[in-house]
Amino acid sequence: MKKVFTTPTSLDRELSPEMKDSVTAVEKIVGYNFKNKKLLEKALTHPSFRWSASYKSLGLATLGDSALDHAVTNHFFCMADHRQFSEGQLTLLRSANVSNHKLACVAVHHGLYCYLRHNEPAFDDKIGEFIEAVINGAEEVGFVESEEPKVLADIVESVAAAIYIELNFDLDKLWMKFKPLLEPIYTLENLQGHPVTILKEFCEKNVKRLEVRLRDETGNISIADVYVDGQLNGSGSAKRKNTAQRIAAKQAIQKLSQSMVVNNEGTTAGNDNSFLIEEAMHELHVRCDKKRLPKPDYKEEKVSGPSHSPKFVYSVQVETSDGTVKSVKGDEKSRIQYAKNSAAHKMILTLQEYDNVINTKESDFEMGYIPSLYTLEAKAYRVIRSLLVFCFEMG
Repeated sequence: MKKVFTTPTSLDRELSPEMKDSVTAVEKIVGYNFKNKKLLEKALTHPSFRWSASYKSLGLATLGDSALDHAVTNHFFCMADHRQFSEGQLTLLRSANVSNHKLACVAVHHGLYCYLRHNEPAFDDKIGEFIEAVINGAEEVGFVESEEPKVLADIVESVAAAIYIELNFDLDKLWMKFKPLLEPIYTLENLQGHPVTILKEFCEKNVKRLEVRLRDETGNISIADVYVDGQLNGSGSAKRKNTAQRIAAKQAIQKLSQSMVVNNEGTTAGNDNSFLIEEAMHELHVRCDKKRLPKPDYKEEKVSGPSHSPKFVYSVQVETSDGTVKSVKGDEKSRIQYAKNSAAHKMILTLQEYDNVINTKESDFEMGYIPSLYTLEAKAYRVIRSLLVFCFEMG
């Protein structure tokens, strides 16, 4: 059977000498040896480099964007467990896994940005700012006044398109080659990068009505307002609409997390772990502040992996009301912010368990049981500490 879509025979195949090393390096990154290396060269060339055809002139970014959208949708639609996703869930999963931000992060994590050929001086500063923000844990870069450069997503899409063309438009083969670059593939259970995504999931699970309103732009500034059940919970402003939405969603998450009750398992009532972990540092700070405890002390325990894709492990230390110092180590994460949140989340669970033990011992004392020396010392320490704090504030 003759295929309808076949590789164009008119594509130039002569590789520029100065791009030989870049093409070889990218082939190693994507795990594919191109027959037409000139095609990959064009996928790495920005329109600002006027001495050669670019990915824009060939429409590679557009083709790659469409192919990845289709491949990711197929992936979730054909999952082995035959899970039934709603149309909205499929849209959410596709958007999370092939958004410009996710693809820009892919370009950073795998070092593809190093091989972009361009003649735009401003790119280096913008890309450098984005890389620094990603390494420092700002997965939602809009919150650190940085915006993912669209060119980073473009080169990932263009490289995907180049592979797609070489594979004679076989979507299954493209997915097998490209999926490792996109990992981790976000699912509904562990999706956590985008505040708007978290907020949508939270509202769906708690049967709340979510509305994001965009106000008129003033002076090239977009303003977004987030309403939950008709009440304003967050606002954000930025040059781009999606960044304003992120900021507004982040504010709404923080406000909602403060009003939610945390159960004994350490999860937010009516929601999954990802919502709490995302705000664990803030939650731990609030708990310590309410109990007048010293601020949590975070410490970098380990950094591993290559410079463009490091892994971090952080610990956190908290002094309890009886003078006991609790210290826990979080899981290894790809962002500093995630590593600190992991440690904070584990500390919250540790403090909840500790409080339960203390409360049980105090209840035993009130019911007539003989208290342990440890319990008496703890109660005395808390009384003295409270008096000292009171005297300091009065003085």
